[in-house]
Formats: sequence, structure tokens, C-alpha cells
Amino acid sequence: MRGQAYTLESVIAAVLIVTSLVFALQVTAVTPLSASTSNQHIENQQRASAAGVLTAAEEAGVLKDAVLYWNDTAGEFGEAERRIYYTNGEPPNEFGNITDRSFSGRGLAVNVLLYPGNGNEAVPMVYRGEPSDNAVSASRTVVLFDDDTLTAPGHESITVENAGTYGKYIPEDTGNSGSVYNVVRVEVVVWRM
Repeated sequence: MRGQAYTLESVIAAVLIVTSLVFALQVTAVTPLSASTSNQHIENQQRASAAGVLTAAEEAGVLKDAVLYWNDTAGEFGEAERRIYYTNGEPPNEFGNITDRSFSGRGLAVNVLLYPGNGNEAVPMVYRGEPSDNAVSASRTVVLFDDDTLTAPGHESITVENAGTYGKYIPEDTGNSGSVYNVVRVEVVVWRM
């Protein structure tokens, strides 16, 4: 009789443990955004891709051109569709092509932000919304000189120093001496949609 009681007690304990485990697994939600080593690996890949975009653009000499791709008459980036910055696509220049080739069709959203060296807040070049908690970023610095010219079609003869609306968007850093207009940090922010 005692043996049967111990056996019954063991079976009930095992059932309780299995039921507890099943319940715990049912309650725990595992989503694509849950923290895991695979998500960390994906974030590392996205960070490397963002850094690669900036490196490729810098080496091709088009990163600075993208920062200067300004329509001084409209007071916006060239062809920005009635907004100061791009919301529906990448800039229509080589930097935009590099960014598009790197991130389009992969379920990723990208913001490109410009941080003027005069301590102002970030100003967007490309803005797709508020990044999620798992967003990653990479940045490069671009030095703008007073005699650099804008690169948007029809505005190539206007220097940064003489551009009226560009100075409101990326103001001159009055702390700099000499011919340096401003030092801008270009940041690419990437996250899963």
C-alpha cells in the first residue's frame, strides 16, 4: 500500500511539473523583437551596414555632396516633395542610391540625421519616423567650408556662406575661425519595421 502511495505521489508531482512548464511556455511571448543573441547579431549586421553606407559614400566623395544637396530657393533638400527633408524615399543623388541599395527590400527603416557642430538639435535629411528600441546607428563627420557650393540642380553656383535658407537649416558655427562654415555629424539610424 505504501509503495502505491509513493508511486501515485510521484506521478502527481511529475504531472504538476509538466503542467507548470507548459503554462510558463504559454505565458511567455517570444516575438521577433524579443531580446536574444540572434537579435543582437542582426543589430550588429545593421550597424555594420549603416557604417558601410557612410564609408562608401565618403570614399566615393558623395557624402558631403548629399549634405549640400540643398534647393536654396525652396528652402529644402533638392526634390524633397514639399517638405524640408525626404520622407518617401532616399535623396535623388548617389548617396541616396547607396542607401537604397543597402537597405531597401529588407524590411528596414532608415533615418539620416545631421548634427551641426554648433550644438543645435539634429536636423533630418531622411525621416521615416521614430526609431524602435532596437535601432542602431553609425555616423561620420563632414566639414563644410564657406566656399563650398550647393549641389542641388540649379543651385550649384551658390556658396554655403551666401545661401540664405541653408543657413537657417544648417547655421554657421560662429565659434569656428577661418574658412570653416560648420562641422556636421551625419548619422544613419536603422531599425526593423
